[in-house]
This record gives sequence, structure tokens and C-alpha cells, in this order.
Amino acid sequence: MIRTSILRTSIQWALPIACATLALVAQAADGDINLPKSSIVATIRQENVPVEATFKSFSGTIVYDAAKPAATSAAVTIEVSSLDMGDESYNAEVRKAAWFDSSHFPQATFRSTAVKAGAAGHIDATGILTIKGKMQTVTVPISVQRVGDATSFDGSLEVSRKVFGIGDPSWDDVLDDKVQVRFHLQGAGS
Repeated sequence: MIRTSILRTSIQWALPIACATLALVAQAADGDINLPKSSIVATIRQENVPVEATFKSFSGTIVYDAAKPAATSAAVTIEVSSLDMGDESYNAEVRKAAWFDSSHFPQATFRSTAVKAGAAGHIDATGILTIKGKMQTVTVPISVQRVGDATSFDGSLEVSRKVFGIGDPSWDDVLDDKVQVRFHLQGAGS
């Protein structure tokens, strides 16, 4: 009888704490990226004219708590063969070994290693960007906004093609080395 009473008291005490903890986790973490509501776009200058290309397939997880932005973590994986330049012959070209070499390196990734809170609604995410098997530490300024029951993350970073070995050198006089990558990533919400 005493054991049952202790067990009942423990459950009555622990259940509200567990529910409150789960509610806080659900409120704090957006989790998986909502692909239909997200985008990753690369812009490169060809003969000084901007050309945009969209990555159609990517996935990832962002864990964010507005009360503790420095505890944010992010992991994003992009299928490089999903780059859509608006023409299938161009898409096929950038999958080749001189460019993304997507048959050997099918994914580009970003994994956060540290996040610093900035002004209200802003964070700086530092992490490892890996493309074509080459890694570089990058810091990305990100604005954070609540969208309904989800959180959105918007930012951009500049990437050097040469650092990652992307592009046939014969194109260096035609294509800028710097590629601007902008993203809108929205969490799945609750």
C-alpha cells in the first residue's frame, strides 16, 4: 500500500514536469526543415551578369530556442545534383567532375559548431561547410523570425568556387570566383 502511494505521488509529481518539459522542447525546437516553404539559391556572375540557380533538394534540422539563441544547432544537407540552372544541358554540365562532381560528392553540408546571439532577431552561426570533400569554416549572419507556429531563418554567405575546386579553369575569365548563396529555411513547426 505504501509503495503504491509513493508511486502514485511520484507519478503525480513527475507527470506535470514531464509535460511542461515536452511543451518547452516543442516550443523551442523547430526540428526538420520544411522543404516546400524553404529555398536555397546560388547567384554567380557570368560576364558580370547575375545568374541564379536553385537547389531543389535539401534537408536538415535546426534546433532553436529564442530564450537561448547561443544553444542553436543546425545541420543542412544539399543534394548538389538538384541544382537547377533553368536548362537541363547546364544542369548536366555542373554535375561533371570539373564542377560539383556529383557522382563522387553527391552532397554539400553545413554543420554548425557555435552560434552567437546578435541584435534582436539575429544570430551568427559558425560551422563547417563541406563541398566536394573540401571543408571550410564559415560564419553566416542569420535573421530569425517567427512565422505562424514555425521559425524561419534567412541569410546569405559568399563562397569561393576556387576554394572548393568548383569549375573548369577555362571558365575563370567568364565566371566570377565568388558565388552568393542565400537561403530561407523554415522549420516544420508544431
